[in-house]
Amino acid sequence: MSVIHGSYFPSNFSAKLSNYKRTTTKQPPVPLFISTNASDINPFHLRDLYSQCNHSPHRFPVRDFDNRVELADVNKLSIALNNSTVVVSVFTKPEFDLSEKEDEGLEGGGDWLQRMMPLSPANGRLIGFGRAVSDFCLTASIYDVMVIPTLQRRGIGRRIIQKIIRSLTNRGIYDIAALCSEEERSFFKTCGFDNDIMGSTTMMYTRTSSTFQTSQMVQCAGRKLLLLPPDRKPFQS
Repeated sequence: MSVIHGSYFPSNFSAKLSNYKRTTTKQPPVPLFISTNASDINPFHLRDLYSQCNHSPHRFPVRDFDNRVELADVNKLSIALNNSTVVVSVFTKPEFDLSEKEDEGLEGGGDWLQRMMPLSPANGRLIGFGRAVSDFCLTASIYDVMVIPTLQRRGIGRRIIQKIIRSLTNRGIYDIAALCSEEERSFFKTCGFDNDIMGSTTMMYTRTSSTFQTSQMVQCAGRKLLLLPPDRKPFQS
């Protein structure tokens, strides 16, 4: 994992965003409803989104033999939602599914009346998510930004980040970090994030070597020290 910091709309943000847009493929627009109300999210639907994105809320997820993460605990997701400072969820029409016929727009499914109804969390499908935790005054960290694979590279992730940043900066919070993998760094850089200019190093909690359980170990990951949990067997999918 990496932690990178960003400020709201840096001077080179527009140039980076334009370069990123030129590298993406032209695709049809997706009808979206973006909410910052945590009560709009069904925790079971959020669990399914984590699964579809093969993303885990845990830093050390259990994986099966196909490298798929285990299902997230719905109760823990509910607690995380209630205690997050900012929660952003993205919905689209349930019949809008590119998993089988890419770029053909609306598929069948649902009657004409359902398709004519205004999109809302009540009748939409959860396809994107992101959240931030903060002290409500000085600092904040962004976690779990994800979009279902079939709708990635359409600017949805950037809109999630923009919503989170706007909500935080409206509260006077500008020290914003993002917890991401190495593969996600390029995405966050297009959103205005970069290495911390103060040169701070992120470290994960560890205990002294004399107190470690025999089944635990410390592993170096770049500039971080990670306390690995006890070994667990891969779950059966």
